[in-house]
Amino acid sequence: MRAVVYEGPRKVSVLDVPDARIERPTDVLVRVTSANICGSDLHMYEGRTDFEPGRWFGHENLGQVVEVGDGVGKVQVGDWVVLPFNIACGHCKNCERQLTNYCLTAQP
Repeated sequence: MRAVVYEGPRKVSVLDVPDARIERPTDVLVRVTSANICGSDLHMYEGRTDFEPGRWFGHENLGQVVEVGDGVGKVQVGDWVVLPFNIACGHCKNCERQLTNYCLTAQP
């Protein structure tokens, strides 16, 4: 797949990177159909936050689920999903209260 790869402040390239794959039971693979730049990408791009060279940008997307791990129960193959900036497990006490920005698993 192609990705925007960070090389340093104000320097990025579009490169071929390994295809995403299911690595954990809670993983979901999404075929991204639309993407948007986010302000946090600009912080990294401009060198205002710590970001390792070689990592690639990627969030604020829309797409269709193409594969799910064995531990996924809330989405299934074929579902359309929006991928916001915050990542959450969906089942800790904070996620159950819809406080996903305070997820105890993904954002300890």
